[in-house]
Amino acid sequence: MDFGSAPINRCSKEHQKVYQDWFVCADSDGDGRITGNDATKFFCMSNLSRQELKQVWAIADSKRQGFLGFKEFVTAMQLISLAQAGHTVTSDLINTDINVEDLSPPTMEGLDVLLSKNKRLSKSSDLDLSGNSQIEISASGKHSHKIPLRTVTSIVDGLKKLYIQKLKPLESIHRFHEFVSPTLTNSDFDAKPMVMLLGQYSTGKTTFIQHLLRSGYPGAHIGPEPTTDRFVAVMNGTDERSIPGNTVAVQADMPFNGLTTFGSAFLSKFQCSLMAHPLLEHITFIDTPGVLSGEKQRTQRSYDFTGVTSWFASKCDLILLLFDPHKLDISDEFKRVISSLKGHDDKIRVVLNKADQVDTQQLMRVYGALMWSLGKVLNTPEVMRVYIGSFNDKPINATDDGPLGAELFEKEQEDLLNDLKDIPKKACDRRINEFVKRARAAKIHAYIMNQLKKEMPSWIGKAKAQQRLIDNLDTLFEKIQREHHLPPGDFPNVDSFRQSLNGYNIDRFERVKSRMIQAVDDMLAYDIPNLLKTFRNPYE
Repeated sequence: MDFGSAPINRCSKEHQKVYQDWFVCADSDGDGRITGNDATKFFCMSNLSRQELKQVWAIADSKRQGFLGFKEFVTAMQLISLAQAGHTVTSDLINTDINVEDLSPPTMEGLDVLLSKNKRLSKSSDLDLSGNSQIEISASGKHSHKIPLRTVTSIVDGLKKLYIQKLKPLESIHRFHEFVSPTLTNSDFDAKPMVMLLGQYSTGKTTFIQHLLRSGYPGAHIGPEPTTDRFVAVMNGTDERSIPGNTVAVQADMPFNGLTTFGSAFLSKFQCSLMAHPLLEHITFIDTPGVLSGEKQRTQRSYDFTGVTSWFASKCDLILLLFDPHKLDISDEFKRVISSLKGHDDKIRVVLNKADQVDTQQLMRVYGALMWSLGKVLNTPEVMRVYIGSFNDKPINATDDGPLGAELFEKEQEDLLNDLKDIPKKACDRRINEFVKRARAAKIHAYIMNQLKKEMPSWIGKAKAQQRLIDNLDTLFEKIQREHHLPPGDFPNVDSFRQSLNGYNIDRFERVKSRMIQAVDDMLAYDIPNLLKTFRNPYE
């Protein structure tokens, strides 16, 4: 699987040195990023049409970061060179058999003068950052202040700033991190897209990862019995090794700090497996223990399994539910796990794995039975897409001819792999989507805290009043919905919220500050749209 957007690794050392000089020249801020403004000034020296340069940027910035790093810059230069040679600039161009190692750098008119001028300038010179090199992030409805582009050079950078300035204060004062989700850190914004695999034991979760990586990860075990007894984050690293969960959870450069809330009982069942692999440069896989069924469900785990899967679901970009044709029953624990994924329906993909172990007639019946079971658990009128395949390194065991033979499995597997290929490209859009969802949830949480505080008596009868509020929480939610015109679907689960409230003294909650709510409203209505507009394709 090729998840990369470019043939950067096929660039000769001689050309790489040339591109490094060009990159320094094009990077006006000296921060290692080519922004849209930098690109429009530098790429125009190629004398290509605006439409061609629009395609060049779109392909090079396939992840929609809003800037080009060195690798993406080289991709852009190679595409410009191919366009100057008469090729049509398309996304398929970089996957052709063209030998880019021998591809000469493009002709850039006037670049020699710019390079010689750039060498005379001190790298530490103070550049003028006026005009379009700043974006406005409003501090409130009335006032605004500008943030220099050297601190906001991508959509993700902008989201970090908005979170710290506008969303985090609202979350902190109303304890959002205690009730809903831990406070975000830089590693949460910068983390690679994650794919989580869920299913009962021996449905092929670890084998699926091994199939994609073409090798096993450190600490992986595969067998007919339950072999994966812990959550494993499979990530890219320089050497092959496993890091214990307690160590991983305190590392600032990893997005797992929030797992400390589940305690040592869980962290002893969590590990990070590092290995050098090109696919892991773009995606992190989360392997999970098999969901229990039958009598085993009566043996309680030492940690909150459903809570952990829900935490990972909020961080992941894709959730794969794996089923085995011989294990279609959805146990009580599996039902709780699937229910905990509510709100992340757009991330869920269902995979009927090992489908080549049954014949065509059995497969048809198994597929129907799986759809019926899922319909009862997911409780949705829409039919969920189920991918059929056999994700292992063995040849597909299908002797039938026609559409229900090997051809069906190949097409289904290709569709699923295409879904996986799109993950890095859609990572930025997913991050924006999750950020907006979090902002809406934090706003509603603030209204709930405010209403609870408002309905508490000033002096006597506080204990009874608190219990009454907790018992009638669904009525309180309806009141907040009507008063502030909020959609019911954005409110948290009543039972879960009621359970969380039992450990708190409502009288100590803070009243909502209107300026904080206004700041979040401004962020959703103006700041985020302006951020997307600032870092869109500069040739649009």
